[in-house]
Amino acid sequence: MPVIDLRSDTVTMPTPEMRKAMATAPLGDDVFGDDPMVNELEQMAAERLGKEAALFLPSGTMGNVVGVAVNTRPGEEMIADADAHVFLYEGAGAAVISGVQIRPVATATGVMTPAQIEAAIRPRDDFHQPITAAVSFEDTHNRHGGVVWPLKDLRAAAQTARGLGLRVHLDGARIFNASVAAGTDVADIAACADTVTFCLSKGLGCPAGSVFCGSAEDVDQARRWRKRLGGAMRQAGVIAATGVIALRTMVDRLAEDHANACTLAEGLAELSGVRCDLSRVQTNLVFFDLERMTGSEFEAECGKRGVLGGATGPNRVRFVTHYGITAGDIQSTLKICEEVLST
Repeated sequence: MPVIDLRSDTVTMPTPEMRKAMATAPLGDDVFGDDPMVNELEQMAAERLGKEAALFLPSGTMGNVVGVAVNTRPGEEMIADADAHVFLYEGAGAAVISGVQIRPVATATGVMTPAQIEAAIRPRDDFHQPITAAVSFEDTHNRHGGVVWPLKDLRAAAQTARGLGLRVHLDGARIFNASVAAGTDVADIAACADTVTFCLSKGLGCPAGSVFCGSAEDVDQARRWRKRLGGAMRQAGVIAATGVIALRTMVDRLAEDHANACTLAEGLAELSGVRCDLSRVQTNLVFFDLERMTGSEFEAECGKRGVLGGATGPNRVRFVTHYGITAGDIQSTLKICEEVLST
C-alpha cells in the first residue's frame, strides 16, 4: 500500500539532482577547512542571509545549542516563547551544555511583543536572579502552526531586545518558508537577529544538515562549539553538496507545499468532528483538533489506511506538507480522514 507521509517535512527524500551530487561531489576534509562543497555552501548561506559568515552543522538542534552557547554565558538566562523548540524539544541542551536557563514567555501566536520582552528582563541589581543575556525567536513557529512573524513585529521585537542589551538568536529552521509565504527577502528576516540557524533537511529536501549564520566572530565561536559537541565532520561535502542544490533550486517550490497545506486545512475544516484554525495555516504545517476521537486513535486509524501523521496532544494532530507530497495526495488524505472520522 502506498504511504502518504505527513509526519514532518524531515521525511523528504533528496531529489535526483541531489543524489547525483552526493556521488560526484569533489571532497576534502572540512575539519581542515578544505572541503570545497562545504565551503561553497557556507559562502552561499552567508550571502543569502546577509551575514558575514556561516557554519555547516549536522542538525538544527545543534544549531540552536550553538546559538545559545555563542550568545550567553553559564549562569545567564535566555528568553524564549513557551512553545519554542529551544525550550521544549532540545533535551534541556541549553542547561546541560551551556549552563543557561531558558525563561519561557507565553504568547498567543508565537509572536513575542516588545512589552513581553521588557517584562521578562531580570533586574540586574538583584543577585538572587540570573542575568538576562539573550532572546530567541522562532520563525516560522512550529507549535503555533507554522505561523510567520510579520516583519514589522520581528523588527520591533529585535529593536527592543537590542536596546535592552540583549543578544538575539533566530531559530529559523523554516526561515525560507517564512520568506516565501511573506514575500520577504530572507536577508531582511535574518537582519533582525545576531545569529540565525536554518535547516536544510526540512522543506529544502536535503538528507541532513543545518547552517548557522552570524558575524565572523560569532561563527568562529560556533566552530569551536561544533568541535566540542562532536559535530565537526570530515568529507562532509557529500551532504553539503545537496545544500548547495537546495539553495539554488528548492526555495521557490516551497510555495507548492504552502498551497497543498491550505487545501488540506480547508478540506479538514469541512469534515464533521474537526476544528482547524485556518488563520494559523500560513505555510506547510496544519494543526487540527478532533471532537470525537483522540489524536492517537486518529493517527493509528489513518496509519492503517496509508496516511501517516502525528498526534501532538490528547485531541490534536499535525500534518506537514513537503517535497514529494502532491495535490493528488492531499485529496487522497482528505478521503481517508473522512472515512476514519465516519467510523
